[in-house]
Order: sequence, then structure tokens, then C-alpha cells
Amino acid sequence: MAITIYGIKTCDTVRKARNWLEASGVDHRFVDYRAERLDPKQLAGWEKAVGWEKLLNKTSATFKGLSEADKEGVDRKKALALMQAHPTLIKRPVLDVDGAITVGFKPEIYEQAVR
Repeated sequence: MAITIYGIKTCDTVRKARNWLEASGVDHRFVDYRAERLDPKQLAGWEKAVGWEKLLNKTSATFKGLSEADKEGVDRKKALALMQAHPTLIKRPVLDVDGAITVGFKPEIYEQAVR
């Protein structure tokens, strides 16, 4: 089973998820998508799996700091472009378990995803 967790290493939720995986003995790889830019195809794959609405973190400081023009009329295409340009707009963490995508962290959901 290939397990990769994507996020930002300074994010508290990502830290909780990584700690949970380690404490549960789950072998995984971590990718900091602020340090390592995401391939647009990968982002599009996540969007296809869970929808852009779930991926785009509209409560983030980054989103709040966008211009009004960027925040208005957000659709799939615009959301993907914004997330590619500003990876901190992606809700985190993103967990990939053999291609099955989970966004956010809840221990009970991770328990089901990795077993």
C-alpha cells in the first residue's frame, strides 16, 4: 500500500495527521507542496476525486488576502489556477492511499483509509 500525505510542514493539522500516522505505525511519505510545487495534473486529479469546492480553503489567510477580483466568480478553472499559484489555498492535509484521496484530518477517517 502506497501512502503519501501532502501538506505544509508548519501546518498544525498536517502535524497532527503525520503524528497520528507515525503513532499508528503507518509507513508513509510526506510531501510539502509549498516546497515542492504540485504538478498541475496531480492537482486536477485531486479535484476530480473530491471536487474543487472541497480542495479550496476559503477560510485560509491566503484566500482572505486575495484581491476581490480573484475571490469573485470562483469556478473550477479559476480555483485550480488559484491553488496552483498559491498552494496554501489547498485544504490540508491531502492523503493519498493507493489513489484514494482524503482531504482534511479526522482520526476515524484515517483509520478507515489506511487499513
